[in-house]
Amino acid sequence: MTRQTFIAGLALASLSFGATVALAQGSAKVGAPAPVFQAVDADGKTRSLSEFAGKTVILEWTNADCPYVRKHYNSATMQTLQKDMTREGAVWLSVVSSPVGEQGHVEGPQAKELTVTRDAAPTAVLLDPDSKVARAYGATTTPHIYIIDPKGTLAYMGAIDDKPSSNAASLTGAKSYVRQAMAELKAGKPVSEAATKAYGCAVKYAPVS
Repeated sequence: MTRQTFIAGLALASLSFGATVALAQGSAKVGAPAPVFQAVDADGKTRSLSEFAGKTVILEWTNADCPYVRKHYNSATMQTLQKDMTREGAVWLSVVSSPVGEQGHVEGPQAKELTVTRDAAPTAVLLDPDSKVARAYGATTTPHIYIIDPKGTLAYMGAIDDKPSSNAASLTGAKSYVRQAMAELKAGKPVSEAATKAYGCAVKYAPVS
């Protein structure tokens, strides 16, 4: 390989990385109004953020084939969170943004089957194969969590916990950023760690049309 070819390769890689980052840039900002969205759920019903006005909404980006996601589902960490949060009155929306042909893509029937077989308990599973919701929020990984307060303000965005590993053993002693944020919101306090670094598999974005 010539020096010129190597440099060209580095430049191309840099451009590709820049394009990926650009795809994930959204308008979501803690303390600002959460980006509005519409998406079809696993039952074929169009859902929108405005539908849940006055409620706390939790968005969970997911990809059933991602080892980081599997860590939380195989251990029932995610399902327990879903059940606990919805029991407290929150709306939990699992978002699948993998486009057709990419890892994690599912159609409605597959999404419903996954919910049943994993004993998951989201309020709804949103299908986002064109990545519009992902782009609006700048979702980068699976899982990636966003919490919207009853006033429609983004109160938290980032990781599910403080253990960026796909190893189930890392769940021991992990701090749940989601539980912490929800407890602080319930107590009328500001979220102490409102923005953390999400970890997991990269969200697969659909090409911009």
